This record gives sequence, C-alpha cells and structure tokens, in this order.
Amino acid sequence: MQEVYLDNSATTPLYQEVIDYMSSVQAKFYGNPSSLHRKGIEAEKEINFARGELSRVIGVNPGEIIFTSGGTESNNLAIRGTAYRHHRRGKHLITTPLEHPSALNSFRQLAQEGYEISYLDIDEKGNVDLNKLEDLLGPETTLVSVAHVNNEIGTIQDISQIGKIIKNKAPQALFHVDAVQSLGKVEIKAPENNIDLLSVSAHKIHGPKGTGALYVKEGTLLQPLFYGGDQEKDLRPGTENTAGIAGFGKAVSIYFKHKQTYVENMSELKKLLFNSLQNYQELYINGPSPEQGVPHILNLLFPHIKGEILLHSLEDKGIYISSGSACHSRRPEPSHVLASLGLDATQADNSLRFSFSSLNTREEVDYAAQKVVECIEELKHFMK
Repeated sequence: MQEVYLDNSATTPLYQEVIDYMSSVQAKFYGNPSSLHRKGIEAEKEINFARGELSRVIGVNPGEIIFTSGGTESNNLAIRGTAYRHHRRGKHLITTPLEHPSALNSFRQLAQEGYEISYLDIDEKGNVDLNKLEDLLGPETTLVSVAHVNNEIGTIQDISQIGKIIKNKAPQALFHVDAVQSLGKVEIKAPENNIDLLSVSAHKIHGPKGTGALYVKEGTLLQPLFYGGDQEKDLRPGTENTAGIAGFGKAVSIYFKHKQTYVENMSELKKLLFNSLQNYQELYINGPSPEQGVPHILNLLFPHIKGEILLHSLEDKGIYISSGSACHSRRPEPSHVLASLGLDATQADNSLRFSFSSLNTREEVDYAAQKVVECIEELKHFMK
C-alpha cells in the first residue's frame, strides 16, 4: 500500500542528510560545548555553524539567535519573558485569537497573574484588523505577539504593516512573531519588519524535533524562564543539545538552497489537490484561497462527513492528514481557530487539514485525491 504523508504542519520527515549528519555529530563531537578543551571547542563549532545558517536566512546577527527546545519554549520565553521583565513599565499585552496553543496558554496564564490581554479582531479569512491594533496600542503596552502564518488555515498576516504600526504608535512595545510555520515558506527578515523577537522550530523544515530558536534583537531584555549556567546569553541555561542544533543548521542549509523550487512545488500541489477534489466533491475552504494562503496548508470543510471518520478512513489507505493542530487534536473541543472564523462545532468537526512539504510529489497528491473521493463515497453509502 502506498503511503502519502500530508500532515507536514504537525511535523516533517527528517532529510536523510540530516539524520546522517546528526549521527556523525553524536559520535564525533560529544564534548560539552562549554568546556575549554578541544572536544568542547569542536562541539561549539557545530552550534556556531547552525547559528550562522539560521541567522543568515532571517537576516540577523548570529549572536542574536538563542537555541531552545522548540517553538513552544521560544514562544514562552518571548511572551512571558517580556511580560515579567517589563511589568513595571506596563502590563498590557496584545495578541490574536488564532495563535498556537503555546502562545495562547501563555497569555491565559499571564491574565491570571493580573496582566491585561487584548485580542485583535479577525475577518472570515483569519486576517487581523490593523485599525483595531492601532486603537489598542498605548503607553502601557509592552508586547504585541502575532503568528506570521496560522498553523491550521494558512493565513499569512501582514507582518510588515503590523511592525510599522507598533513602532509608530507605541515604540516602547516589543514585537514578537511566531514564525514556526512561515520559516522556509514565506520570506521573513526580522530587521526589515521591525521584529524584536521571532520563534522558529527545526522539525517544520525536515530537522529534528526538540530543537528550536528565538531571535532576540540586540539590546532586547527578557526575563529567563529558568536558571542554571550562562549558556545562550543566560536566557536558556543548560548543556546545549549539540546534535539537535547541528541538525537544525543542516536542515536550514539543505532547505534554503532549493527554497524557491520547494515553495513553488508545494503551492502547485496544494492547488492540484483542491482542484481535483472540487471536481468531485462538495467542499469549502476554511481561511484564505489556495492563491492567497501559505503554500503548504489547505484546510477543507466536507459537509455531512465527520472529519475524524474520514481521517481514519484515509489512514487505512495509507494517507496521513490532520483534523487541526497536533497540539490539541486529541481534545474533544472544536478548533479554536475555526471557531474564531465563525464555524460552528459541526462545521469544525467536518474540517480537515492537508499540509505539504518539500518531499511530496504530484503522484502522491493524485493518489490522495483519488482516495479522498473514494472514502467520502463509501462513507456516504454507509450512512444511508
């Protein structure tokens, strides 16, 4: 049976070159990067290589990259680290209702601690209301946090305009961007967009799980979330995950050599799947159109077909997709993202996310489209 993996927003398969490279690093460069002897220096070089690769693609200095355990930790460090460090200046924070759970739950916790959290309005496609942002900004605002690309529906926020509004209206406020889903799919350069903090994760671009990074603009002050040694500029103590960080750097190096080709291919595959299904099935797009959204995410509503049942039917045929964010897909509540767009619980339950990577092919998408149609027809017949 053919396998087709279309859940790449949740995680991507590792490049074989990354696996081989990490194995080599584990075997050869096992020293503690903080040690002064040769083994430590060898390990430190691997970390510096990754720091350089990542800083290059987001347009920052290597010293502004802080390695973490992933996007969740990076978001927590950016959001809570800002709130705690600057609470004397103000306790007002701004975000959107569409954020990843690692961001939303950070804000919910801060609200319980007495911080004022404002949520931006969004339209039916998931775009934030920029006029509302300008109205909300004030002298007490210390942080605005927005995901560049939504992980469920693929909406791309106008980060450039958001950054300009923040710095014009409330220059004291820090601007944090969750770029976990946009790294390698949508161009993003931190300095050009007035970004102070930016979160990324290795396993969304064929790197290892458990490794991420936070860009911290030079001079930006954060409160550490925990304490130990002085690694990563005292912001993320603990012995570095050398192999994971090296794997992140290798994945960035491989991916960005062919980035334009990968992006174009993912975009074509997304349109191919949508057009193929549209010819045979009643369906609706959640979020932006295939032309407007991010190249690798397509969220579809199939009326009268429960998403979880269709998901498992496709799994039986070797096709792997998602019913929403992997971070809370096992919970019974409907997606907070789809609910924010105005979908009711039934519509949200009947929605599925297809997400592509640089490794997917046209043949895989043709096969997947065929099996989706077959499964829906089988389920309709069963329900009669």
